[in-house]
Amino acid sequence: MRKEVIMPKVGLDMEEGIIQEWLKKVGDHITAGEPLMSIETDKAITEIEAAVTGTLVEIVVPEGEEVEIATVVAYIDTDEE
Repeated sequence: MRKEVIMPKVGLDMEEGIIQEWLKKVGDHITAGEPLMSIETDKAITEIEAAVTGTLVEIVVPEGEEVEIATVVAYIDTDEE
C-alpha cells in the first residue's frame, strides 16, 4: 500500500519548512524509525524518521524547496494491503 510522507510540524510556530536533504533515494528500502530526510525551519535543522517500513517510491518535493506543513513530500510503498 502506498503511504504519504508529509512535512511534519516540529515546532509550535512552524508553518513551513525546507527539505534540506533526502537521506534516502527512490528505490531504497526504509525501516520505520530510520532517518529519511532533514528539514530546515527558522530555528533548526532536524532529521525526520520514516513512520513506516517499505520502499521509497517517489520524492515529490526536491531538496531546497520550501513547503507548508502537512504537504505530501514523498511516497513509501509498504507491504500492507
